[in-house]
Amino acid sequence: MKNNESMEMYLETIYLLVKSGKKVHSIDVANAMGYSKPSISRAMRLLEKDNYIIFHQDGQLELTESGYAKASQVYEKHTILTKFFASLGASQELAEDNACRIEHIISEELFLIIKNKVLG
Repeated sequence: MKNNESMEMYLETIYLLVKSGKKVHSIDVANAMGYSKPSISRAMRLLEKDNYIIFHQDGQLELTESGYAKASQVYEKHTILTKFFASLGASQELAEDNACRIEHIISEELFLIIKNKVLG
């Protein structure tokens, strides 16, 4: 994968699509992210190579155990950071946008401090 941030964005998108109860295919990821099908296909091959997803015969994507763990970790960061920024007075849109950017670079130590503050 080109970089960790891109990998995490793809995994989080797949995770959210799976959580919505859908059978997920590459085209669903492309539509959700607004990326071209060829870009998504390349990324999905890299995620498969890194053992984060499995492709089934019908083209359905499935998160592996490590893919699910990584994706849920990223999503947790996203939701906690969004709540934190909103608690500081940021609009939902501003909180979401910044959480999405920061979730990929925040240190685990600082994230745990924020998480403890948010969850009380």
